[in-house]
Amino acid sequence: MSADRMPPLEAERLSPAQQAALHRITAGPRGALVGPFTVLLRAPELMDRVQEVGAFLRYRKQLEARLFEMTVLMVARHWDQAFEWAHHHPLALAAGLDPQVVEDLGDRRRPVSPDPAVQAVWDVVDEVHRDHGVSDRTFAAAVGLLGEECLVELLVTVGYYTTLALVMNVARTPPEEGPPLPTPAGERS
Repeated sequence: MSADRMPPLEAERLSPAQQAALHRITAGPRGALVGPFTVLLRAPELMDRVQEVGAFLRYRKQLEARLFEMTVLMVARHWDQAFEWAHHHPLALAAGLDPQVVEDLGDRRRPVSPDPAVQAVWDVVDEVHRDHGVSDRTFAAAVGLLGEECLVELLVTVGYYTTLALVMNVARTPPEEGPPLPTPAGERS
């Protein structure tokens, strides 16, 4: 990846609005300014609003943590977003997502899993990325397994992490320490 286009801002050059936004994000559950927020700090009011959505999704959602993390990894894989992959890979495993499912996601393969919720999440996110919507069958299966509230959270998670992926891909935000975004099996030389 080329050089970071929007590296962290120097603390002494922050505007009062940026200082206040920095304080709010570091005082919250994130505890630090990392990844997409180093870019978004350039628009402090927007960063506040975006990070509030993210904080809800990460810390107050109803969707099971392993399914949430699976969704984030699918978005990271779709957008080839190395920061989000490195950051959320260990969180997915810690949340109980099967390591084989994580490997399948990295290879852009439908997970072979007996878990119907994993299959439902795969179907929803895969269809959203491919078709920009979901079929009636996929919708009904997801509502039946997850419920309407969790399906809405799942869809907003796709949109939220897509936003972060685009911001970091354009800014060329470098990945943090962690598992690298894999090269899918079919693309290895």
